[in-house]
Amino acid sequence: MKSILLATVAILAFAAPSFAAEPDKTVGQAPPSSFYLAQDTATMKCEVVNVQPAAGGSMKAIGTAHPTKASAETALKADKTCK
Repeated sequence: MKSILLATVAILAFAAPSFAAEPDKTVGQAPPSSFYLAQDTATMKCEVVNVQPAAGGSMKAIGTAHPTKASAETALKADKTCK
């Protein structure tokens, strides 16, 4: 009787973590394959980056995220605020 009880407890102990929920995705952030126009606030020069510039830093994001690097480069050429 004890061996059946111990076997049941052992099975449940190892099976319980498999029922754990997956962590939710962060809401409000662009997918990792996004590209941004980033402008240096001191020199006003722009470049294409794959990480959104942090608020309050020396770089600021211009516009929204672009799905491809090519579309971000096209937006960079069309942007009039960049030197």
